[in-house]
Amino acid sequence: MADAAENGDQQRTPLYDFHIENGARMVGFAGYEMPVQYPRGILKEHLQTRSMAGLFDISHMGQLSIVAQSGDLDEAKLALEALIPVDILGIQPGRQRYGFFTDENGGIRDDLMVANFGDRLVLIVNAANKAADEAHLKQHLPSGVVVEKVDRALIALQGPKAEAALARLDADCASMRFMDVKSLKLLGEDCPVSRSGYTGEDGYEISVPNEAAARIAHALLGMDEVEAIGLGARDSLRLEAGLCLHGSDIDKTTTPSEAQLNWAIQKVRRDAGARSGGFLGENVILQQVRDGVRRKRVGLRPEGRAPVRGGAQIYASEADGAAIGEVTSGGFGPSVGGPVAMGYVGTAYSEPGTRLFADVRGKRLPLDVSKLPFVALGFKR
Repeated sequence: MADAAENGDQQRTPLYDFHIENGARMVGFAGYEMPVQYPRGILKEHLQTRSMAGLFDISHMGQLSIVAQSGDLDEAKLALEALIPVDILGIQPGRQRYGFFTDENGGIRDDLMVANFGDRLVLIVNAANKAADEAHLKQHLPSGVVVEKVDRALIALQGPKAEAALARLDADCASMRFMDVKSLKLLGEDCPVSRSGYTGEDGYEISVPNEAAARIAHALLGMDEVEAIGLGARDSLRLEAGLCLHGSDIDKTTTPSEAQLNWAIQKVRRDAGARSGGFLGENVILQQVRDGVRRKRVGLRPEGRAPVRGGAQIYASEADGAAIGEVTSGGFGPSVGGPVAMGYVGTAYSEPGTRLFADVRGKRLPLDVSKLPFVALGFKR
């Protein structure tokens, strides 16, 4: 981000001073100094978000605007469909959709949100991939479709009390439903807002001018329902919600079907659809949607209290045999009250209730395949 101050190899978001003022413990993440937790600790921050509202700085993520020089947004939508196997043309003004960039082999380059603000598309992409994503778009989109980096801060307000808090700044937020986008007026600033998030809870992601970021964050934090939340709780929240982390649960070595993301590929882009294929990796992706895959992403519930971390090998037997899968994300689920994990296993072992074993420091610990998500989702439909 152009606004980020450099500190050695790590950049700072516009809310860096806000984090320091509130006692955050800062760590390096995706090239930025980010708050991993505040004084209350990860467990309380997690439960705060599940029961009340949590405020997250996600300014490290990429915001990209896409327009057509002709003024016809459908031209930009159709061009983007060459890179994303999702119905972009069908995203109506005021709505957004989850999608992913794929490569020639059907792997997932990145996952993202695509929003239609009427005159432009806005993409929210992962922090570690934002430069590569921008270059990928500029390489593949036609000259009449323009990609620009959006230089603004980004904050997320998540939890069952998020609407009550944000409505004090603009009551129009209450009329939004899950995956709606709208421009709200927050403390006099025009702020594009989506009703979405990465926690499994109701909430909003809010794009704010850099110079107004701290003022808006302080206003929200001053409300009784709201506490500041760091990256540690963000990760445990998304894991309980069964949501993927790019670079861990999905990457170029995983396909949408393997990741159990076929729901994001609408019928219009599949075999016999009106705009079937035409995207990078279409042969692999459409064949897997049609015929299935040899391995799948699944939820995992370790027995006992010991968490099973990413990288642990998964076995069908307690004693012998070759690995049949691998854990990709794992930790303690505060809302669940025990360890939770996700990983990939052979399709033959993917049914919920299947007993498997993970290697943890040389011992094979039992765990069961589980349905995802681990907690009920709180989105406002």
